Parts: sequence; C-alpha cells; structure tokens
Amino acid sequence: MQPELRTVQTGTPGATQDFALRQHRVLRNTYMLLALTLIPTVLGAAIGANIDVSFMRTSPILSLFAILGIFYGWIYAIERNKESALGVVLLLGFTMFLGLLLGPLLHRVLGFNNGTELVMMAAGGTAAVFFVMAGIASSTKRDFSGMGNFLAVGAVVIMLAVVANAFLASPMLYLVLIGAFVLFSSLMILWQVNTIVRGGETNYISATLSLYISIYNLFSSLLQLLGLGGSSD
Repeated sequence: MQPELRTVQTGTPGATQDFALRQHRVLRNTYMLLALTLIPTVLGAAIGANIDVSFMRTSPILSLFAILGIFYGWIYAIERNKESALGVVLLLGFTMFLGLLLGPLLHRVLGFNNGTELVMMAAGGTAAVFFVMAGIASSTKRDFSGMGNFLAVGAVVIMLAVVANAFLASPMLYLVLIGAFVLFSSLMILWQVNTIVRGGETNYISATLSLYISIYNLFSSLLQLLGLGGSSD
C-alpha cells in the first residue's frame, strides 16, 4: 500500500545556501516525525494483538476492500491537511490504525518458540535497509527522480496483484507479493529521501507519510517471510 507518488522537481543549478538549509530542515523534521510515529504504531500493535479479528476471515475479500477504503481515504485526508497541525494528528492516527492491522501478525509470529527472535530480525532488517537506502539517497550526486513513474506503475501492479490474490488465494503469488513489497519499499525509501534532498519534496508530513508506509510494508513483509520458517514445537 502506497500513497500517490508526486512529480519530482529537482533544484536549479547554483542553489543558494538558504535552499540547502530549507531542505535540511524538511529532512530533519521528516525523521523526527517518523520517529514519533513509532509510538502510536507500537500502541496500536499491542491493542491489535489482543483483539479477536476472526470475523474478518469470514469475509476476507470484503474485509480487504474495507481496509483499502479506509487506508486510501485516510491518506487523502492527511494530504488535504498537510499544511496544518491537523495533518500531523491525522498521520499519527493513521499509524495507530496500521499498528492495529499489524497486531494479529505479530501475535501469530510471537506464538512461535523463536517468535521474539523473528520479530527482532525483521526489525533489524528493516532498519538496515532504511539506513542503507537513506544513506545512498542523501550522499549520492545522482538524481533518482526518474524512478517516480516506474514506482507509480509498480504500485498499481502490486495493488492489483493483492486484490487478485484475495480471490485466488495462491501461495505462490503470496510469496511473489512479499518479495515485490520488499523490493518496492526499498526503492521507495531511496526515491523519497533523494526527492527531499534534491528539493522535490518540501512538505515533511507528506514525506513522513510516504516513508512510513514504505517502512511499514517492508517490516510486515520481512516478518511474514521469516514467519514462514517459524517453529511452534
């Protein structure tokens, strides 16, 4: 699940020091807000892990479309209010909602004998990918704005595959989707951080939203992948 990709506009040659300071401020505020989103996410996950969601399994297709409707509706609301404090409040509420959705997966994985280790591995892998991609995006002179169209198409293809698998319930397609989410999320982090650094993104709420969803998808995908090898013996 990804928000709408925005067109990247690179900075002009000979950018002033004020421009560099402004973009540094956007990046700093993005990272600070991104760290803050972990609090409602953890809280939501703790609540979600203790809620009975078996009713969703009775109609998985309907549940998927309901979640997608809430997901994209919430993103729209955040983007509409990204210039105000309400945007931050909506973003934090959104991260708590996604934490709730993550709860059942965490509950299942933690039920394995090595569940805690698997969660730590997924978190460590997510952190490693984020820091590597963010480091490359921040330090390279290369402009990755051209990836925007590719990622937009990729987001549509992946979402169509998610909907298709809700009907097909194919284990093979499920594995392909996990791999696709890992790759796509990694590239999204690279693209979004590079966009901020080069001046294509000037709103830290929008930037945080995009990065958060990428990190969330990356972590949940890695956790699902690792969970396939979990042991309950």
